[in-house]
Amino acid sequence: MKSVMKRRLAIVLAVMVLLVGGAVVFNTVVKAHFIRKAMVKNASLPQTVSTATAEYSQWQPEIRAVGSLRAVHGVEVTTEVAGLVRAVDFQSGADARSGQTLVQLNADPDIAQLKALRAAANLSALTYHRDLIQYQAQAIGRAQLDTDEANLKSARDQEAAQAALVAKKTIRAPFSGRLGITTVNPGQYLNPGDPIVTLESVDPIYVDFRLPQDDLSRVSVGQTVRVTADAFRGATFAGKITSIDTLVDPSTRNLLAEATIRNPQHKLLPGMFVRTDVEAGAEERYLTLPQTAITYNPYGETVYLVRKPAKAGGHPVALLRFVTLGPTRGDQVAVVKGLVAGDVVVSSGQMKIKNGTRLIVNNSVLPLDNPNPSPQEH
Repeated sequence: MKSVMKRRLAIVLAVMVLLVGGAVVFNTVVKAHFIRKAMVKNASLPQTVSTATAEYSQWQPEIRAVGSLRAVHGVEVTTEVAGLVRAVDFQSGADARSGQTLVQLNADPDIAQLKALRAAANLSALTYHRDLIQYQAQAIGRAQLDTDEANLKSARDQEAAQAALVAKKTIRAPFSGRLGITTVNPGQYLNPGDPIVTLESVDPIYVDFRLPQDDLSRVSVGQTVRVTADAFRGATFAGKITSIDTLVDPSTRNLLAEATIRNPQHKLLPGMFVRTDVEAGAEERYLTLPQTAITYNPYGETVYLVRKPAKAGGHPVALLRFVTLGPTRGDQVAVVKGLVAGDVVVSSGQMKIKNGTRLIVNNSVLPLDNPNPSPQEH
């Protein structure tokens, strides 16, 4: 009985050893063989990518910022004195020249008062000259002549004050510019300080923009500035930096700069948002690629070089290469180290390839490579 049990136990142990051994052999040998075979099969499939060629181009160093337009001269025309509007001598949106009459207030009572004061001043002048002759003849004393002279000066001062009041009833443009929209009408009564119309001088026009303090050494008065606005796609407005603030904002560490922009067609208006490019330094020559060709990693930036096939009719092969990058410009990036002019690199499709992957080049659709792209809205 014992011998039978021993044989059965030995058989069970042998079967278990065979099962365990088979599983181990399957996982370590057979399964690994099939995995390697599948990987080789998958690795052998060529992948479709697009390519770009590294080429040298002239590169103007620029500092980019956003800015706001401001009129060189801009006011809200108002009145110093109260009065009834007799005439509005301008149209909304028209150009005005310096000194042009905009609004005429009723000044009839003030003109009448001016005439009365002028007549009184003339009478005082006659009295003074008549008494001066008598004084020279020693017919009156010096005190009387001094009184006449004081009366004459007072009368003339009152006349001048009234003439200034009459002049204020004619509201004129303080400088040349473009008028805004007015809601003032003839017959309307205006109080001192009531707004009449806005007047803006827009040629030239100022653009105010802020720069990081690190760029202070790269900007100076007289540098060229180019301005673009979303309202005028493809149009560029040129100017120069005219002033740099002497204070750096302690909360943002930015400084304010002011540039004067030519605006002969009056397209740019005060308050508009614009993009500002400041030419910072002389032109440089860089090897450039589309930014899509770069793979950014924690351990460095890489590209995939496209190497010619070893034999005719074969597929080109991807070769991983580390690069050192320089500044960026629009859709382009400068490559400082790692490539030479004429190197062909993968510009799109890097996610599906690795070092040694065979490639199919299809450049029917290429990524953007514009140094000065503009926003696109669809």
